[in-house]
Amino acid sequence: MQATQIAGYLYGTDQLTRSPLNLQDLENLKKAVLFTAEDEKYLRMAGEVLADQIEDVLDVWYGFVGSHPHLVYYFTDGKGNPDSAYLAAVRKRFGQWILDTCNRPYDQAWLDYAHEIGQRHHRAKKNQTDGVNSVPVVNHRYMVAFIYPITATIKPFLAKKGHNPEEVEKMHQAWFKSVVMQVALWSVPYVKNEDY
Repeated sequence: MQATQIAGYLYGTDQLTRSPLNLQDLENLKKAVLFTAEDEKYLRMAGEVLADQIEDVLDVWYGFVGSHPHLVYYFTDGKGNPDSAYLAAVRKRFGQWILDTCNRPYDQAWLDYAHEIGQRHHRAKKNQTDGVNSVPVVNHRYMVAFIYPITATIKPFLAKKGHNPEEVEKMHQAWFKSVVMQVALWSVPYVKNEDY
């Protein structure tokens, strides 16, 4: 599916609020997680490896969420039932996020879309993109906790295309650093300005 056909996918458009962080803030965050040009190279490699495995990755992640009522709760309707249309809409954007994580330049457009993702998990914009009546916020603790499963479960997929163990590890480390950085960026709406 082309990104332009994904409902609610607004990457690079003027419909997004500009991130309150600037490119120097992003550079400092990169330094904090030891993200380098080599990581960019290995993320591109990971993007090539993952491109035809997106649905399989999402099956693992959705299986994980679906097997934990306290996580699927964030996709329930006003009556506490999982909203399959909501889950499906988010899944398409989640798949695109994998590709964006690996292939997009980490520039102002990327920073702005990371801010949008954070707002969509927070009370600021949760439920608005898909016009659903679900719980009003994804509790921040699960966004942080989700770093581990999103990182641990990607490694077997990175190893499926015959790269040597060192390359797989470098792709995995680059992915891990990016996910940590993104969760830090998604946290902006949750933290008071003077504390962020």
